[in-house]
Amino acid sequence: MQAVILAGGLGTRMREETEYRPKPLVEIGGKPVLWHIMKNLSAQGVSEFIILTGYKGEMIRRYFLDLQALNNDFTISYAQNRLEYHNERKEEEWTVTVLETGPETLTAGRLAYAKDYIKSSPFLLTYGDGLADVDLSKLSETHYRRGLPFTITVAVPSSRFGVVQLAPSGSVESFLEKPKGSENVNIGFMLLESKIFDYLSADEPLETGPLPRIAAQGLLGAYVHSGFFHPMDTVRDQQELEALWTGGNAPWVKWTS
Repeated sequence: MQAVILAGGLGTRMREETEYRPKPLVEIGGKPVLWHIMKNLSAQGVSEFIILTGYKGEMIRRYFLDLQALNNDFTISYAQNRLEYHNERKEEEWTVTVLETGPETLTAGRLAYAKDYIKSSPFLLTYGDGLADVDLSKLSETHYRRGLPFTITVAVPSSRFGVVQLAPSGSVESFLEKPKGSENVNIGFMLLESKIFDYLSADEPLETGPLPRIAAQGLLGAYVHSGFFHPMDTVRDQQELEALWTGGNAPWVKWTS
């Protein structure tokens, strides 16, 4: 199965970081969040990735072009146009396609641009700025059991704020630190059959254009994820993910090395 990762947004809510680099390259534990997403997926059997870039996309292109050189000693012969790695260490047996889809393009337009490169059906589509411990085998089982062409993964996010519970008298009864909310949200990890491209008729947000139209036709299923999910929309989100990583309590880590 191919995994397609949306990695082209402006990341305006964490401008302190994204002024200098695209959000998928913001680091957790010294590695880009994009790397963490790919490591999680590859630990579950995904080895082919398509990265859809936009804002500061040249930095993502350079990251993958330089990945081997940065992790290995090498000899380069400019006369012979030859590059030799020594004691080569590879991240993974990944095949990575990087597509520049334009800095202002919306998510449906980015996906439409990748049509000729997506060969598997279904394929996985997800976002390049959040981490989760979604079980792909359970997601796939739900997708095939329902028999619908499209499945999104939904979860109930935690509140961004602590909650104060009041007694009828008006006194404070208790404090709840970032409790779970009550509404499901789309967290990505979407399994989409190739007929999704029949619905991508314009450059529009996938989430407010094609997906609602598909849902209105009864063709969109949902896989309910009750495990870990943490978006990285703000610098505070990045700091919380960093704390989970450095504390050895990162639920998205499904790999051993």
